[in-house]
Amino acid sequence: MPTSTVSFDATPDIFAANRAMGLIDLVVGARGGKTIRTHVHENGSLRVRFPNVSAGPLETVLINTAGGMTGGDEFVIRLKLGTGASLLAGTAAAEKIYRSTGPDSAIAISIDAAPGSRCLWLPQETILFDRARLARRIDVNLAADASLLLAEAIVFGRSAMGEAVHEGRLVDRWRVRRDGRLIFAESVRLDGAISEQFAQQAVAAGGIAIATVLMTPADETSIAALREIHFHGEVGLSAWNGIALARLCASDGATLHQDLMTLLSALSAQVPRLWLQ
Repeated sequence: MPTSTVSFDATPDIFAANRAMGLIDLVVGARGGKTIRTHVHENGSLRVRFPNVSAGPLETVLINTAGGMTGGDEFVIRLKLGTGASLLAGTAAAEKIYRSTGPDSAIAISIDAAPGSRCLWLPQETILFDRARLARRIDVNLAADASLLLAEAIVFGRSAMGEAVHEGRLVDRWRVRRDGRLIFAESVRLDGAISEQFAQQAVAAGGIAIATVLMTPADETSIAALREIHFHGEVGLSAWNGIALARLCASDGATLHQDLMTLLSALSAQVPRLWLQ
């Protein structure tokens, strides 16, 4: 039987050519009391759809036709809101980050919100599989009176399927600016033995699902009532300098989702209809 002479290690260009790339460039504006899309550009494996809604913000659903991401995949999502526009952006399903043999999966999200606009960025959770590598950055530029509600959840392995993330890499960088001034900056890095790190009491006490919810403008009164709610997982709340922040940690993705829904409901936030199915 002939022996194959193909060396996978020697053909990086072949793998690079099969990496998934995706781009969404969406601009929305206000007209006649409604928010409408004024520019839409799709490229690669990302698509954007607009379910029919009768009132409220324009609902946008992002779809990854590749069915997930792995090492070397790159997605770029750019949202721009015109004066007075209102946008609710979510995803059709949880984003899955699969095992990588080396390079990171890269996601870059940017939101530019003009005066009087309101953006709700509420994607479904991101699920990391064992030995996944994800590098994500979120950059937000807000006008002086623009508002933002941003929620991002990450689940490390599907516990219901008996999966666990023993090793992996997550680099998550957030920057939020108002009128060009930096008002929130955070960089998270988890590398190596993630399950061992999460087992530590001071980190996650064995939890595998985490989320951050950021709201601005906001103050202590915006979150006072949330402190009286009974959550199933751990939830921490704080407010300062016009920002309110919630940190959530749970034993599994279902519990985290339930706590997120409770929190967003208490904030009277509209959620994508796919969250309710």
